[in-house]
Amino acid sequence: MAKKDRHVSETPATQWLRRHGIDFTEHVYDYVDHGGTAESARQLGWDEHAVVKTLVMHNERSEPLIVLMHGDRQVSTKNLAREIGAKSVEPCKPEVAQRHSGYLVGGTSPFGFRREGVPLYVEAGVLALPRILINGGRRGYLVGIAPDVLVAVAGARSVQCAN
Repeated sequence: MAKKDRHVSETPATQWLRRHGIDFTEHVYDYVDHGGTAESARQLGWDEHAVVKTLVMHNERSEPLIVLMHGDRQVSTKNLAREIGAKSVEPCKPEVAQRHSGYLVGGTSPFGFRREGVPLYVEAGVLALPRILINGGRRGYLVGIAPDVLVAVAGARSVQCAN
């Protein structure tokens, strides 16, 4: 028996995408605590490398930043810090990430972020993909977009920090 399509209400991320005229597809899956991109890729039939995770981090001055990384890779915080001219970078605690983003951890999107002006960085390899899935602002909800949107519209800066 096929799953019935589920309606997903508007999120700050989808509002942002629509406001900027970005074409996107919607992909709903059953959210699993700590399942991450491996679980969403499995359920949706996508390669985990093309499912991009949104990570909220901060530098040594506790200034937030967003890093977009392939689902099957980790961020080398040492390499990232070197590339962006910071002394150090580390992940934010979940409650701090939620305060900066306005999203629950597991549903964080780089679009429609609560705090404006937060620097956005994207692993260079993500930009070489033909299409990506990225969080749409709710747990269990991804949007499919062309990766060039990240740089051209969202203002992301390309970095090489994958492990």
